[in-house]
Amino acid sequence: MQLDGVLFFPVTPFRANGGLAEDVLAEHVERGVAAGAGGVFVACGTGEFHALELPEIECAVTVAVEATAGRVPVFVGTGGPLPTAKRVAETAARAGADGLLLLPPYLVANPPKGLVRYVTEVAAATELPLIVYQRNNAVFTPETAVEVASLPTVVGLKDGLGDIDLLQRIVLAVRGAVDKPFQFFNGLPTAELTVPAYRGIGVNLYSSAVFCFAPEISLGFYHAVRAGDDALVTRYLTEFYKPLVELRDRVPGYAVALVKAAVRATGLDVGGVRPPLLDPTPEHLAELEKIVAAGRSLAG
Repeated sequence: MQLDGVLFFPVTPFRANGGLAEDVLAEHVERGVAAGAGGVFVACGTGEFHALELPEIECAVTVAVEATAGRVPVFVGTGGPLPTAKRVAETAARAGADGLLLLPPYLVANPPKGLVRYVTEVAAATELPLIVYQRNNAVFTPETAVEVASLPTVVGLKDGLGDIDLLQRIVLAVRGAVDKPFQFFNGLPTAELTVPAYRGIGVNLYSSAVFCFAPEISLGFYHAVRAGDDALVTRYLTEFYKPLVELRDRVPGYAVALVKAAVRATGLDVGGVRPPLLDPTPEHLAELEKIVAAGRSLAG
């Protein structure tokens, strides 16, 4: 399975009583697919995987699979403690998912060889294709990346670390040693800001949180990059993405909370974020509104 285009990571909508809002999630996913998403990654980082129970993840997967109706692949977040990662993988398969995004194990410092064990055991629990997420405490060496990429069902590596030197060496090692289709993609928060750097080492795929609330901005930037319109790319980065990242960095967790607030501002009642995250302050919401307006003016 080869992914292409802008990858959509929907938020997970909650009702006022805290429960999962299945109908809102279905509409959110439908809007994203209709707008041109290349794939849907449900219950991942932007979808508050860390705050979801297993039945909620299963429900979210079922809703996303039904809403996409086979038009694009549906990947599901898993990870954390090894038994949890295995259970989520099995549940996602039953619910009809097309693949998994394996988030890092919980809390502990992971030796690279230990990460290989972790990925190997999760991969053994399911036949679904697996994309491995490198970030925080899950950091591979080029050698262990090759071991993981050589597993039959591992089809990609998403990088949220941002160490371009390390990733270049991983890309070269995997492409030189692994004889199967294998994809890398940029998984940094607000990935568009680093798209030019990642493209410089041959990593063209990326996840777009902005697509959740402003697909016209996300796709406008994507098409400008693909067309080699450097002047327009620079305007998007300067006038929209840089201010958004600066606002995001003011409060831990805003990489999710700001996105969810921006989705609410489009009229879709996705609710707030679950603890330990915090919803944006009124002052920050006002700044967000101005930043989004600037981005929409660029997208026409």
